[in-house]
Amino acid sequence: MRGSNATSSDVTQLLAAWSSGRREALDRLLPVIYGELRKLARGQLSRTRRDHTFQPTELVHEAFMKLVDQRAPWQNRTHFYGIAATCMRRILADHARRKRAAKRPQVDGGIDIDQLERADATNLDQMVAVDEALDRLAKDDPRVGRIAELKLFTDLQLDEIATLVGVSSATVKRDWASARQTLHAVLGAPP
Repeated sequence: MRGSNATSSDVTQLLAAWSSGRREALDRLLPVIYGELRKLARGQLSRTRRDHTFQPTELVHEAFMKLVDQRAPWQNRTHFYGIAATCMRRILADHARRKRAAKRPQVDGGIDIDQLERADATNLDQMVAVDEALDRLAKDDPRVGRIAELKLFTDLQLDEIATLVGVSSATVKRDWASARQTLHAVLGAPP
């Protein structure tokens, strides 16, 4: 991990200790994961409006508070960062919904998933539309929805997504292709 000498197994051990209720593990874990959480937050924010009111530090803190409240049985480092990415996406989508409710703008045309993959800025309506499309996709097929979310909102590689989801890399590729087609259809942009 960047900024620390901790290995992936060190992080996994600290996550397990934290999950079992050892507060000192959380105190040791936070400095180790903070840099990666900020990187994840910057990636999430790069997919939103450039004039977003959130700063990476604020997003990390809000997401971390939600993660602390969950006290989930963390499987490993990848599982933790996958859940953190979901948490950040939901925080930003909720924020976008509140702002959209105040303004009531409309999405102009379709949303190109390829633009999201390249982390181009999107508007509030697009953020909400993508969030709702991912929720629908996950309702129809939870695994495909999870793979799409991880592909779009984390920097995880296909093999890391495969490990996190518990399938092969080939399955991730196939599911991502299916998810991409579905998202293009739902969001109104050609594949």
